[in-house]
Parts: sequence; structure tokens; C-alpha cells
Amino acid sequence: MPPPDISPDETSPLLHPPELLIPATQNVLEISTAPSNPQTSQSFRIGSAMCSFAVNGLFQSSIGVMLPPLSEQYSLTDIHVSLIFLVGPAGYLLAAYCNGFIHSRYGQRGVAFLGPLLHMVSAILIAIHPPFPVVLVAFGMTGVGIGFLDGPWCAWAGAMEKASMVSGLLHGSFSLGAAAGPFIASVVMHAAHKPWYTWYYIMAVVSLLELFVLLTAFRYEDAARYRALHADDETYKMADWKAIFKHPATWVCAAYYLAYVGNETAISGWLVSYIARSRHATLYIASLSSSEFWAGMAVGRLALGFFTDRFGVRQATTFYFVCAILVEVLFTATKSSVASVVFATLMGFFMGPLFPSGIVVLTRLLPNDLHIAAVSFVASIGQVGGALLPFGIGALVDSMSIDVFPYAIIVFSTLSLAIWIVYARLRPKPAIEGSQEHDTGIDSLLGPATEESQ
Repeated sequence: MPPPDISPDETSPLLHPPELLIPATQNVLEISTAPSNPQTSQSFRIGSAMCSFAVNGLFQSSIGVMLPPLSEQYSLTDIHVSLIFLVGPAGYLLAAYCNGFIHSRYGQRGVAFLGPLLHMVSAILIAIHPPFPVVLVAFGMTGVGIGFLDGPWCAWAGAMEKASMVSGLLHGSFSLGAAAGPFIASVVMHAAHKPWYTWYYIMAVVSLLELFVLLTAFRYEDAARYRALHADDETYKMADWKAIFKHPATWVCAAYYLAYVGNETAISGWLVSYIARSRHATLYIASLSSSEFWAGMAVGRLALGFFTDRFGVRQATTFYFVCAILVEVLFTATKSSVASVVFATLMGFFMGPLFPSGIVVLTRLLPNDLHIAAVSFVASIGQVGGALLPFGIGALVDSMSIDVFPYAIIVFSTLSLAIWIVYARLRPKPAIEGSQEHDTGIDSLLGPATEESQ
């Protein structure tokens, strides 16, 4: 939706096939940098990947802002415009399972070329505002472009010596892009009085710059280098993918991400339409709510880290869920557009740690050799939730009214909390003598684990 500080909307930056991944024990820089085997600096490559994540955030977060003008442009019902939520994750999944082939054939520079190229082509297609079926194809291409860049850079960062720090930089860049996207798009449409598709001309230029930066940074990362790095990799076998399904934690975590990522994506996608139509706010104010939601999520991930470490990820996450649901109730009760924006920010703040917390617990419940396969699987399920729930809410809105939106997110937040409580009660299946989980917070909340749950 990875290291603990990743984000689900952010509906999953963790999705990648096993053949793509680099063993955590092997440093990316172990390959010779002699003149016969040149390589750009690591800091330059990290910086370029951060730029790429920021562009991903710009694309993903601006979808909610575009729903009202798209509906008006093409005379769409809510259920028809909701199809956008299906094609993006579908493209992401397609890219995720092509990444292994692309890397083995073209290396990292293959995805460094294809991802921005698809971003640019899809942005140009949307900008010329063709018939809506073509727009849907373009949004699917955007999802493919994001999928080509998201998982590979996550796997690459995870192989570094300072994996948590680099991953934090990448996903922090995504959050910055996600917070900036709705704000800039709303300024273009409402302050500069430009048509909605002007935003995608801007994104086409941004994608061109992304293409230049990534190709420059990863120009030496060809297939030969990739194959050399993976020549002795025996870590990821099909047996690992079969083994993860023997652990209840995998299934419960998948159910958690199905509900949570779907809920997070639905909030991001429908928040602007709800505040504009139900609170009768201007589209400029409504668009700010989406930016504030993502900004709150970024701040929450940073600011609540100390609290999470102090009280334990299980108990702290339960507390965040309760706070988020209370804020959602207040959000539903208020009639003020300004108060709605404030509550949207608080929702994002308390939801910020919820995605990475699930990964933290999963890695504590499974053996080390199953982590990558399990995380890839649950993130895939999260992508399914990120497609189905926003589309389902669109269907409800179409058949009932936009006022159903806040009640839907309260229901799914409560469902996510219920699954989390079950998930937090699990203990590692193979009991290892002398080992213990460094998190006792949930025990004080729910009581000690039974023998059956260990």
C-alpha cells in the first residue's frame, strides 16, 4: 500500500513480483564502479527516484479533484466516472507482474524509461480530452507507469544498507507530491481559470522532465548489471509463495488491507465531490480538502512514530483507529465546509500510520524468508480493495446520493478496526525458544494471547 514508514493510498507502493527483488543482505553498490563498469552516484539515483515518487503522488492524488469536471465534460453519472478507480489499479497490477521480465531484459533503465514514458503519453491523451473510453485507457496507462516505478524503486531501496532511511525519503516524496497535486490542480482550474485538462498538459511536461532525470541517473543500469546482481539469488522460490498461505497472519493481513486500502482510496477519491456537493463549497475549497488529507497523512506518519514506538504498534494503531473514527463521525455531523477541511486533515493525520503498521506486524509474525512474498501478496489484495471500494461507493452515490459517502467510510473504518484487533491478537506460528515480540501494548488492551493464538 515494505519498510514500516511506507504508505497504502496510498493504496500500495509495495506491490512487486519476487523475481524483481534484491536480497537485503546484498548492497546495491557491491558492483564494481571501475571505468569498465561505470555507474552514476548513489545520491543522484536516490534523488531521481524521489522525484519519480513525487510525480506518482501528483498523478494519484489529483484524481479526486478531476472527478467533478470530468463528470461535467462527458455528462457522466457517478458510477460511470467511478470506472477510473478500476482501471488505475488494474494497470498497476499488470505492471507489477511484468517488472521481472523488464528487468531481466533491459535492467533498471528499462523501467526508468517505460514508467515516465507512459506517464507522459497518458497525460497527453487525457489533455486532448478524447472520448471517455479513451480517457479510461489513459488512466489505465498511468497506473501501468506508476507500477513500473513504484515496486522497483521500493525493492532497490530495501536492498541498501540504510533501507529505512531511503524508503522514508521515497515515500515522503510521494506524500509531498500527493499533498501538492490537488492544490496545484485547483489553482490551475479556479484561480487561473484554465480548463481542467490544462493540468494534464502540465503533467506531460513534468513527466518529460521525469524521463530525462531517470534515464540520466540509471543509464548504466542495464540487463547485464541486473543479472550479475541476481546471479546467486536463491532466496525467492515458488515454495515461499506457497508457504505464506500456511500462516493465518497472511490471510488476516490481506483482509485488513482489502478493507483499509479500499477505505483510504475511497476517501481520497470522493472527498472533493462530497464537500463540493454536500457542503456546497466551491471546487477550490473542496480541492483543498484533498490536499489537506494527504498533508495530514504525511505529518501523521512522521509525528506519530515516537508514540507508536513508545506504546507498541498494536496498541497505538488501535488508538489511531478509534481517533480516526471519532473524527469521521465529527466530519459527518458538521455542515461547515471549513470545518470539513479541518476534519479531513485530522483524518489523514490519524490514518497516516495505519498502512505501515500492518507491515510491521506481518514481518513479526512470519519467518524472515517469507517477508517479501507475503508483503507482495497483501499489497496486491490492497490494490484490489483500492479499486473495488471507491467504485462501490460510486455505485451507491449514483443510486442514492453523495450523502452516503461519510457513512460508508465510517462503516469500513470500523470494519478495518475489527480486522485489526483480530490481526493484533495473532502470534508467530512457529514458537522460537527465547524469542519474544517487542510489543506488549495490545496485551494490556485485550489480555494475554491464548495458547492457540501463538
